Amino acid sequence: MAFFAEYSSQELLQAQLQLWHQSLGFFKSVALSIALDLRIADAIHSLGGAATVPQILAEAGINPCKLRDLRRVMRVLTVSGIFSVQQPSTATASSDCKHGAEIYKLTAASRLLVRDTISTMGQQPPFLSVQLMLETCRGCPASRGIHAWFHQDQQQPGLTPFALANNGQTIWERAEHDDAACPFNDAMASDTAFLMPIVLKECGEVFHGLTSLVDVAGGFGGAAATIAAAFPDLKCTVLDLPQVVAKAPSGTNVQYVAGDMFENIPPANAVFLKWIMHDWGDDECVKILKNCKQAIPPRDAGGKIIIIDMVVGSGPSDIKLVETQVLYDLLIMNFNGVERDEQDWKKIFFEAGFKDYKIIPILGVRSIIELYP
Repeated sequence: MAFFAEYSSQELLQAQLQLWHQSLGFFKSVALSIALDLRIADAIHSLGGAATVPQILAEAGINPCKLRDLRRVMRVLTVSGIFSVQQPSTATASSDCKHGAEIYKLTAASRLLVRDTISTMGQQPPFLSVQLMLETCRGCPASRGIHAWFHQDQQQPGLTPFALANNGQTIWERAEHDDAACPFNDAMASDTAFLMPIVLKECGEVFHGLTSLVDVAGGFGGAAATIAAAFPDLKCTVLDLPQVVAKAPSGTNVQYVAGDMFENIPPANAVFLKWIMHDWGDDECVKILKNCKQAIPPRDAGGKIIIIDMVVGSGPSDIKLVETQVLYDLLIMNFNGVERDEQDWKKIFFEAGFKDYKIIPILGVRSIIELYP
């Protein structure tokens, strides 16, 4: 980070936000293309101009198992102004709110997507020019995979939009067999090198008082090594799959343990999960967290989980930040991952048996979450 010494942490995080926002802009087109393909505007129009996600699914003939994913697409389309959304009133709000009770309405923009919209001169409907401009987007693998995903009649375990567009191959398999085309591990190491000095500078107190920490799915140990260097008395261990640990560097200040986070996690004061949970669905996350809970002592003995991940909608009210978060959610949807808001996180935390949590939104699009047993 010496190269960036002239910049503050917030300047660096804002610069990262700018680059991510620009890079993910493609998914605005993907979301709009999906709206046209599934005839979402037509469905809302047919339902009187306002509808919930379950109503849209039924009207458009989309399998109800796609409710959560369509809600994620609608989140992008509302943040970008294509549709508007009305939240349930406080009196009627309940757990159903997280399952499609928001009411989506047509705007002037989405009204142009309705297929029966024609001028008094009998001209072609306005959506055709938009459809033409989206053709390049529709042809790319990410877009093809998501389109195919919504047209599936049922949820097939383990199948992802990415796999649908890549002959059944998962992102992890592609990264393992062709790291030149998909440099996943290098990208994660790069992100760690950028983010961890900022974490330690801005929120290093989350590691104070710990005597041991296990970095789950920590790869070659970049994050753990940075923490260990800042806290020499803190014993840091990296847990990852055997094939990863076999390639880990020697002579570092961290210990490597081969294993599987879905099976067992080594005991420690704290468990560290950087950029891991968003890769997995709720059931998998609950399983990981239950294993984490077994690995740490009670809260009064210093036990906790430290998570670095997105909390959609947390932090300053910055439209670019929120838009980047929901666009990243469409990216991660390709791999069956999820970017969660606070209510989504709270659900899996409590289901895994944890009692309390604290969100610290100081890492740009991401937050630090302290989770307590």
